[in-house]
Amino acid sequence: MSNKNQCREHRIFFTAQRLCKFPKAVAIWYSALQMDYLWTPWRYAYVTTAEKVSGCIFCDLPKCGDDAKVHIVHRAHHSYIVLNTYPYTSGHVMIVPFAHLDELQKLPEAAAQEMMALSQKTESVLRQIYSPDGINLGMNIGKAAGAGIAGHVHMHVLPRWVGDTNFMTVTGESRVLPESLDETWRKLTTALQK
Repeated sequence: MSNKNQCREHRIFFTAQRLCKFPKAVAIWYSALQMDYLWTPWRYAYVTTAEKVSGCIFCDLPKCGDDAKVHIVHRAHHSYIVLNTYPYTSGHVMIVPFAHLDELQKLPEAAAQEMMALSQKTESVLRQIYSPDGINLGMNIGKAAGAGIAGHVHMHVLPRWVGDTNFMTVTGESRVLPESLDETWRKLTTALQK
């Protein structure tokens, strides 16, 4: 046992001895010492500003003028494909209509058909690039359904692998991604141009 661990164990033992009249407090205190922390300040920035942002991020992204900067991988007539900034897995994209609508039923038929065609194309590209075991495809419509941006419908498409939900996600509530968003953008942009 290293000196650092030995000192830690002695501190725990002597503090626990002093607090022995409060066994529940000792158990909580001891378990807190065993906890490892992963800091994600970038996530805090999102959480604290998501409700305060004026306008709509999905309406603003296509107006940026730099698709690489905002990670738009493909533009079509009625909608576009963009990387999720906080992905569950590498390759997690969203298909977003240009029209600012909060319900799928309000989307014009041509836009809805294009979204489905882009979903099929995206599935094909994700299978080609990442060789996943499966694909998640879905929409969260409305805040109660889990939509992060409830005012603008969008379709999530992401590759999945058997066992990709591990202790980091379940226990640590953290995700480990093997590639940067810029690398994912490069791969998907190239594949979607073919």
